[in-house]
Amino acid sequence: MADEKKQKAQSGQSKAQSGQPKPQGKKAKPEQAEAAGTEPGGKPSRPKATNRDTARLRDRYYKEVQPALMKELGIENRMAAPKLEKIIINMGVGEATQNAKLIDPAVNEIGQITGQKPVITKARKSIAAFKVREGMPIGVMVTLRGDRMYEFFDRLVNVALPRVRDFRGVPTKSFDGRGNYTLGVRDQLIFPEIDYSKVEKTKGMNITIVTSAGSDDHARSLLKHMGMPFRTPEAAGR
Repeated sequence: MADEKKQKAQSGQSKAQSGQPKPQGKKAKPEQAEAAGTEPGGKPSRPKATNRDTARLRDRYYKEVQPALMKELGIENRMAAPKLEKIIINMGVGEATQNAKLIDPAVNEIGQITGQKPVITKARKSIAAFKVREGMPIGVMVTLRGDRMYEFFDRLVNVALPRVRDFRGVPTKSFDGRGNYTLGVRDQLIFPEIDYSKVEKTKGMNITIVTSAGSDDHARSLLKHMGMPFRTPEAAGR
């Protein structure tokens, strides 16, 4: 009996060694897995992000404005052509020193105008004459780059500025000597995003357009080609 059990054990080991492994399911190829909506490992694949259309003014810059500037300014390298870098919108709220709740409408209005949440600016030092203490909220600010910058500039030039009463163009001497332009707006109601019925008080704002131009003349040419309505000498004399 012991010999028979020993022989059966040896024959079972030999069969296990000589036997082939059990067939496993074939792995799907990457192309098949992608078509089926799964990754090669069997996990569900994530939908690919779709790139939204770029800003209209951005496409116009690279197709029309940049070649025209290179020809006008005598620039051979397209990377050296002046372009917009960022736009900074700053709204001061002096009454917020007496009532901090007045800062909330300014935050909402700047957010509606720019499509980006602004930052609340605070006083850096105390000024007794103005009843300002260090750390008090005194305004809001937002910095725009990329497509939001081009979209805001497009709305500013083509929609907002023409809504200004008795508009005769923006001044041509508001450059800082380094190719940056600052424009003052007295009323936020020129932007169509603002609901007139919900505005308690009109507020002004400063709009600073930062460019890569090295001089004011190059920056002026850039903004002119981008559609900035500069004031003519005849209108300036009136």
